[in-house]
Amino acid sequence: MRVSALILLAAAAAAQTKSPARFEISWDRPLDGRVLLMLSTVASPEPRMAINEGLSTQQIFGADVEAARTGAIDGATLGYPRDTLADVPAGDYYVQAVLNIYETVHRSGGRTLKLPMDQGEGQHWNRKPGNLYSEPVKIHFDPASSVAVKVALTRTIPAIEPPADTKFVKHVRIQSKLLSAFWGRPMYLGAIVLLPDGFDAHPGAHYPVLYYQGHFQQTFTAFRETPQTAGRGGGRGGRGDGIDYPYKLYQDWTSGRLPHMIIAITQDANPFYDDSYAVNSANVGPYGDALTQELYPYVEKQFRGIGEPWARTVYGGSTGGWRALALQVLYPDFFNGAWVFCPDPIDFNAYAMVNLYKDDNAFFARSQWKRVPIPMMRDAAGTISSDMDDALRLELVLGTRGRSAEQFDIWQAVYSPVGEDGYPAPVIDPRTGAIDRKVAAYWKEHYDLDHIMERDWKTLGPKLIGKLHFAVGELDTYYLERAVHLTQQFLDSTREPGKGPYADATFDFGPGRPHGYSGDIFLPAAVASGTMHQRMMPVMLDRMLKTAPAGADTRSWRY
Repeated sequence: MRVSALILLAAAAAAQTKSPARFEISWDRPLDGRVLLMLSTVASPEPRMAINEGLSTQQIFGADVEAARTGAIDGATLGYPRDTLADVPAGDYYVQAVLNIYETVHRSGGRTLKLPMDQGEGQHWNRKPGNLYSEPVKIHFDPASSVAVKVALTRTIPAIEPPADTKFVKHVRIQSKLLSAFWGRPMYLGAIVLLPDGFDAHPGAHYPVLYYQGHFQQTFTAFRETPQTAGRGGGRGGRGDGIDYPYKLYQDWTSGRLPHMIIAITQDANPFYDDSYAVNSANVGPYGDALTQELYPYVEKQFRGIGEPWARTVYGGSTGGWRALALQVLYPDFFNGAWVFCPDPIDFNAYAMVNLYKDDNAFFARSQWKRVPIPMMRDAAGTISSDMDDALRLELVLGTRGRSAEQFDIWQAVYSPVGEDGYPAPVIDPRTGAIDRKVAAYWKEHYDLDHIMERDWKTLGPKLIGKLHFAVGELDTYYLERAVHLTQQFLDSTREPGKGPYADATFDFGPGRPHGYSGDIFLPAAVASGTMHQRMMPVMLDRMLKTAPAGADTRSWRY
């Protein structure tokens, strides 16, 4: 009797706290997608640009719509960072709504999915061409009011002008046969190619190619042929020290101080994220094969790459760090070295602060008497600004079924098997934090790069000797140093009798350095970051020259 009474009281309390408030959003034609409503206490930036995982975020709610002209946000709608409209204090707010439009895709295997396709912006719902939005309007909001607030989506985000080619920077785009077959529609891959100084004057030269990995970008943002006006971002380079680093790369590039090599940046935004993680995936498609069999050979043919494994390297930071290691490990004969900076979790025993194999819950560390939130993000002083519950709830508000196009959802899309509903199988319940051990076991065998190296070392190891180089800050913003330490333990252990061959890998852990560390603790962080390409090129050159096979072209490009 007592338990039943408590349940009834709890249900009554929940009913009393549900807000009668309601927002009715409308647009001009039937569409599928995710309608998003933002409430902001500040006029600038626009509310749609003020949502993030940190302490500065404003409020957002989201709801799915199918073949609809309207969508509603009401007291039952999930929000972030406040759960519901009842949790939003009465007051004056700038209100804005966006419809992130979904396309129906008939994928191979008979799956029909509704997904937010990239429109050339790199999977950002708040600036995706074609998405509908309203102008911000200031209103007085009262969660106790039952008068519906009407919001009309009258504006469309315009298309993006493609960047123009220059003497040094070229943009290529090809249709991928492999990806188009997987997705049942035309799918494209792109690359931004930085040509070496003297490329046109030396038509007989063929060049090594350095494949830089990272998030989607429109053009080569780290290279600029003219100086930028001072004053932006605290300095002309945007790093606060007054140095125009993109222009400095141009100066170094054309001064003879750097080796004559090609740098190529991959563009592989897809329905789930701004990049593919460069591997074959049950949900995202065969991107690893598409890059190594289609895009990269195309780049080398078009721009006189040497086209041999000894003359290819791969490098990058964060997502690009994970990609660099994955490409080298999963395609060990294709590349001649990986420089891996602050990589996303490369060992799922350290999925940030969660152990996917041993923990029961990703949101809270539990004991008999305690439940402590698991942090997700910290600043350089160690102050925590987001926890795991926070991060996954934001993504759930932005998109159900793994369609937020954010960080945890893309890991899930890449690493998970296909779920019963055709979307990626969740490894973490986004509402409770419960970990699905079967899905985690699938992750381990297919994408835990540390586990894969250890499992296959007898055959894989000989192909990776001297190729693996790591750098990460010991105060990484997302706790990524934890996984790299586990990788170091294994690779260092290959020196022991019976565990070889010895990996001869290198590790650089930056004391006190946050996310973005790319090595060389003796350089100020801004300088190290701003000159990363210049620092890596001579190191990669040395590796190539030492390992080039007899008869290899080591001269035509060294003019």
